[in-house]
Amino acid sequence: MDAPRAAGSTMEGWLYLIRSNRFGLQYSRRRYFILKDNTLESFKNLPLADEEEPIRSAAIDSCIRVIDDGRESIQRKVVFIFTLYNTANHNDQLKLGADSSEDAARWIRSLQDAAAKENPNPATNFVSCSKRRWPTFRICTPSKRTSSKHSVDWTVFSSMRTEAMTSDVIGPSPWKIFGCQNGLRLFKEAKDWDSRGGHWEDHPAIMAVGVVDGTSEAIFRCLMSLGSSRYEWDFCFYRGSVVEHLDGHTDIIHKQLYSDWLPWGMKRRDLLLRRYWRREDDGTYVILYHSVFHKKCRPQRGYVRACLKSGGYVVTPINQGKQSLVKHMLSIDWKFWKMYLRPSSARSTTIRMLERVAALREMFKCKAGNFSSDYSRGDLMRDIGSPQIVKEDVKAELEDQEKIVNIQEVNITEDQSERPPSQSASLMGLNDADDEFFDVPEPTDYDQLDNWSSELIPDLHAPNMCQPKLSSAASFVKKLHDLAVQKKGYMDLQELAREDSIKCCYGSTLQSDPSCNLLCSWTTADPSTFLIRGENYLKDHQKTKAKGSLMQMVGADWLRSDKREDDLAGHPGGMVQRYAALGGPEFFFIVNIQVPGSTTHNLALYYMMKTPLEENPLLHRFVNGDDTYRNSRFKLIPYISKGSWIVKQSVGKKACLVGQALAINYFHGKNYLELGVDVGSSTVARGVVSLVLGYLNNLVIEMAFLIQGNTPDELPEVLLGTCRLNHLDASKSVIAQP
Repeated sequence: MDAPRAAGSTMEGWLYLIRSNRFGLQYSRRRYFILKDNTLESFKNLPLADEEEPIRSAAIDSCIRVIDDGRESIQRKVVFIFTLYNTANHNDQLKLGADSSEDAARWIRSLQDAAAKENPNPATNFVSCSKRRWPTFRICTPSKRTSSKHSVDWTVFSSMRTEAMTSDVIGPSPWKIFGCQNGLRLFKEAKDWDSRGGHWEDHPAIMAVGVVDGTSEAIFRCLMSLGSSRYEWDFCFYRGSVVEHLDGHTDIIHKQLYSDWLPWGMKRRDLLLRRYWRREDDGTYVILYHSVFHKKCRPQRGYVRACLKSGGYVVTPINQGKQSLVKHMLSIDWKFWKMYLRPSSARSTTIRMLERVAALREMFKCKAGNFSSDYSRGDLMRDIGSPQIVKEDVKAELEDQEKIVNIQEVNITEDQSERPPSQSASLMGLNDADDEFFDVPEPTDYDQLDNWSSELIPDLHAPNMCQPKLSSAASFVKKLHDLAVQKKGYMDLQELAREDSIKCCYGSTLQSDPSCNLLCSWTTADPSTFLIRGENYLKDHQKTKAKGSLMQMVGADWLRSDKREDDLAGHPGGMVQRYAALGGPEFFFIVNIQVPGSTTHNLALYYMMKTPLEENPLLHRFVNGDDTYRNSRFKLIPYISKGSWIVKQSVGKKACLVGQALAINYFHGKNYLELGVDVGSSTVARGVVSLVLGYLNNLVIEMAFLIQGNTPDELPEVLLGTCRLNHLDASKSVIAQP
């Protein structure tokens, strides 16, 4: 499929329209999409003239959100999926897919820019999306192509939200170089370093850094492959498979290693890993691993299961994207070594494994950086397919059920295709209702049938999609999707022991400790740790150290509940309502971070100011603005000042516009504004939080919140507030009171 093209205010290219039929099975349709200004149009074929009418069109307004759902296998085709949905009506959504992560990223960015430019000055409109009278994502079949009188340069909007992927935190480097081997620089974590360079821990974190002549996407595809192409560079790798596909960004994989590169007398090793990946805005790919336990992939005879404490890759494009800086990190316990081998031998084996980066570099050099063209679809399918441990009789029964489903689909009469186009008043109208019941791939879907893995079963549905009612046959298929129940090697919040309930007084359930000595406590972070936009940022793009904060942190909550807890500030008897009863000038700004799970946890941070809002025009506009404006301005700078490398890498140190990545529910009271940040609204965020939770007790987390300044009168930026969370403990969370 050709790469999408962007010209001025137009983005166009082939995408896959992802749908679910009435039997709950997902299928795709190849359509040509054109995004012009704020109108998205769909064509069955490449339009030859501007006057050609689209089969469907949608108006992209400021209520749109675009979610990166990662990669999935749809009809035995690997697709990088993203979902558009209306914040006022979550059932009004459209699921699309691209052939590559780069194509998906370009479409996501263009759609977000289109939504942003639909209302260029949202601060002047104080009406929430949910309260507007007109329907968003209006779908129609127009009589002729929509045209615009004004051409808008989307790069203006992109430049407002996209910054270089540099750190926004001033902190010490966690790495110190200790050598160079095979053209790779070798580093170890600073905590393992002393003045003589002679002190090492038993299982040190070691990193190899090198430059590879290839694009970051090509290297990413290479690193993610568990198929035959991996044998060209990974001399450690013998065999690999996906045990469970959790979502588009996370899976459980099993790797068996060759023994000929290991020290003499050492048994073969294998690894069972949780793998998480994401793509940054600048094209950097992050792939993270750590060992887990899974009941359907227990230790195998003839292998000793090693434990990867943390590891992964960071692939950053350099030299205009022609080359990439590859960082490969490992902290691994090889198991059963201490009986007969010195710790130095374990370090040597880890360094030997890191030398795969040199092999990767040489392979790309031989291929002149053109690895992606040799990347077989079979490798991709084997990589993200369902587990190999499914029994043959189950697979045979599954195939019989799929045949029954396909026969039933062919005999169903399509009733929705007779509806007039005008009846489609939501984004779902773009879903081509006339194709709904014919789950038969188009001819292009069979181009590489011979390369497909025979071990595939239909992949999991996205949890936020509304699924149709299932037949008995399809129910069987869906049950098979849910058979693999994972048991992770780290502890989830709901698995941890809990202390007895403590009486909940909102605003003070998490104790304060300015000395930072108490576990599970909070204090403020040093504002000068964080970098913010300076007075001349629009000209020189320079950031400066923050000099202080606008608000004072006065409290925090660490709660657990069986449901999401919203509007904590509105609870009678809480800190905010007690101040409201006194009628003073105090105004509260609350950030309520909601972590989903079988038990939902809430981390609420309370900030207070005593000066009138009008004295800070930017904050005043934010408090009284609509949700679209707030989503485009509220910014978070995260920093893990103490913790494992894998957590630091997953969280990063770059400022993020939270409302562009996660759903935020706003609650505005007499003397407060509360932001309910739903972490579960993004698969990327869920993956990061799931990883963080496994190390929560050992982390020191620092955060800063601010409103992004986009115009000269809004600069320099000012921090709203900061916080420092010291070794949070899920067992010390307090039960939320109704």
